[in-house]
Amino acid sequence: MLDIPTTSDLASHVGQKLGTSEWFTVDQKTIDLFAEATGDHQWIHVDVERAKKEMPGGKTIAHGFLTLSLLPRLAPSVYRVVKRSRAINYGTNKVRFTAMVPAGSRVRLHISLKGVEPIQGGVRVTLHNEMELEGNERPCLVAETLAQIYD
Repeated sequence: MLDIPTTSDLASHVGQKLGTSEWFTVDQKTIDLFAEATGDHQWIHVDVERAKKEMPGGKTIAHGFLTLSLLPRLAPSVYRVVKRSRAINYGTNKVRFTAMVPAGSRVRLHISLKGVEPIQGGVRVTLHNEMELEGNERPCLVAETLAQIYD
């Protein structure tokens, strides 16, 4: 994990990769819980038996938004601003779901810092996120996200 002392120190990391998270297994239980939380029960996500017959690879796949929702879970193992009061999501500029994430597969997050701009009481950062799917050359998610980090 990369420890960045203060919000002021973030600017020295613009254009750099901040790091890579640990692997996370996207199991069927996680997919089912996400389906319950969102109401998205499309069979490609939750019907294991049908997926065995009709899906490439014979497995259900994670929701794209489930993959996106893993960013706040995995990012804290990549970097942190040590001296800060709080951080909030500010939004996304672009999100692409570039590959399916089959149940039981492992993913990990790569984060680069694209930009830092001052705001009252802190900074707004623009992050480039790529979710790697183990064994796949192509990332399964590419997202540019924004966060506000306060002194």
